[in-house]
Amino acid sequence: MSAPATTKVHVDTVPANTKRGGDIRVTLSPRTVGCSSGFGGVLRLAPGDYVTEHLHPYSEEFLHVVQGRLEMRLDGVPVTLGPGDSLLVPIGVRHRLVNTGTVPAEVVFHLSPLAPRPELGHVDTEQPLDEAAGNPDVGEAR
Repeated sequence: MSAPATTKVHVDTVPANTKRGGDIRVTLSPRTVGCSSGFGGVLRLAPGDYVTEHLHPYSEEFLHVVQGRLEMRLDGVPVTLGPGDSLLVPIGVRHRLVNTGTVPAEVVFHLSPLAPRPELGHVDTEQPLDEAAGNPDVGEAR
């Protein structure tokens, strides 16, 4: 039996999405690697920057802080995060992430399961910062 095919994706080869703030790069998705159970990537936030409040009606979101100091508000309740911290955002919970530190923050994220259609993956509860940027390109399987 042969090993399954794998696809490696480098974060710098994926376009940044800035619609909700920060620099969001979806590295693992149906579009990039043909996965079917979820998607993930890297979020970078400069000091003082934030990701606008939204929720995911179909997916749990898993976050792991690589560097920086952040505050995540879950249905308005603040949770302080630092390097090495991981957090689960349950399905349907409003959340907003702010870099409260003095250095750039980097967060690895994963959402699962996939929404039935990419445009149903996020519900904005706060005005996005850059409507023209569109949603992160999760897309259909390639």
